[in-house]
Amino acid sequence: MFKYFPHTDADLQAMMEKVGIKSLDDLYAEVPDEIRFRGDYQLPEQMSELEVRQLFEQLGTQNEQLVCFAGAGVYDHYTPAVIPNLLSRSEFLTSYTPYQAEISQGTLHYIFEYQSMMAELTGMDISNASMYDGSTAAAEAVMMAVAAGKKQNTVLISETVDPKILKVIQTYTHFHGIKIEMIHQKEGVTDLQELHDQFSQHQGEIAGVMVQQPNYYGIMEDYSGFADAIHEQKGLFIMNCVAVDLAVLKTPGEWGADIAIGDGQSLGIPMQFGGPYVGYMCCTEKLIRKMPGRIVGMTKDNRDQRAFVLTLQAREQHIRRQKATSNICSNQSLMALWVTVYLSLMGKEGLKEVANLSYAGAHYLCDELLKTGKFHLVYNQPFFNEFYVKYDGDADALYNRFIKNGFLGGIRYEDGFIFAVTEKRTKEEIDNLVKTVAL
Repeated sequence: MFKYFPHTDADLQAMMEKVGIKSLDDLYAEVPDEIRFRGDYQLPEQMSELEVRQLFEQLGTQNEQLVCFAGAGVYDHYTPAVIPNLLSRSEFLTSYTPYQAEISQGTLHYIFEYQSMMAELTGMDISNASMYDGSTAAAEAVMMAVAAGKKQNTVLISETVDPKILKVIQTYTHFHGIKIEMIHQKEGVTDLQELHDQFSQHQGEIAGVMVQQPNYYGIMEDYSGFADAIHEQKGLFIMNCVAVDLAVLKTPGEWGADIAIGDGQSLGIPMQFGGPYVGYMCCTEKLIRKMPGRIVGMTKDNRDQRAFVLTLQAREQHIRRQKATSNICSNQSLMALWVTVYLSLMGKEGLKEVANLSYAGAHYLCDELLKTGKFHLVYNQPFFNEFYVKYDGDADALYNRFIKNGFLGGIRYEDGFIFAVTEKRTKEEIDNLVKTVAL
């Protein structure tokens, strides 16, 4: 008898006697005979490991590898080859939870470094030990603002925030009694006057305001005056930002934000069919006890050596859900490690180069598309590495033509496209995409 067999015949017999049946078939006695399957299952023959690998390689060749010009929250950035190798080192690849600090120093160390780098990148005081992804980080930020505001239960969100993120926020807040109101856009950017009008309409109710930078259309918005206006209403200013863009853009800290959130996918994480990714959340020091998730601190042990420990996390997050700051108690720290290695490899200048190449490529593509006479910018606003254009023709037919010629030609939006360019896109690829328009 082998230990890994779940049940012996004696076990099964004892369980059947306990529930009053004579055979396992009696468990399905209530299933009508006419809908029960009596034939043989069409299962393939067993394969050796080599044959399984060959099968999946053959299946993989059927995938169509497209040159990606799509963005809207997920970007085709380069991943240094060394990252997967460093991630598998034994000091990081451990089965122990960070609670066991004495045997998980590698995990705690990289989380501490991740927090340090993200705090510097966003210009904020504190970073947590990562969230599941950017959308859930945004939802947690909304609930965090309401928790900090106590009796204030309304959060304003700009119409220029990614609609996918908005849907996740609405799902999270639906059963929490949190009201979500929209700030209308004007010419593709958040309308500051509309923000003031909302303050007048919801006097004393505003817990926070969320905006995005760059916004859903790729536009770099000017948030001058937003922080002061929001703080006058005793609300929190929440900024959702594309992580890599912060290498050259004004940081949330410089804009006066209280909470900075977003997705870290742009920091070298492959698109990989939609995940896993990593959400970041940073905030001012006064909000540290309202922040969900883990925070790792550095200290010294009894031998005066540097050591890392979990700190400032309410135990209620694990044992009393109804009293928890948040029920996000774990995090995809594997992806936080990925981001940490990427940031350490790229350095400040490397990040700036990635952002600048993406910016330059997007503006070159935009100029070339406009020259065709078949596109025009929807909003005359400064954009970063993606932009929204209308197409004078059958946009669906053009999108399919892109795919037929090997391109993922942006994101279809209304009767146009949102194109994104990263440092991976070459001038030749951009030119070939533009040539496809004239085919």
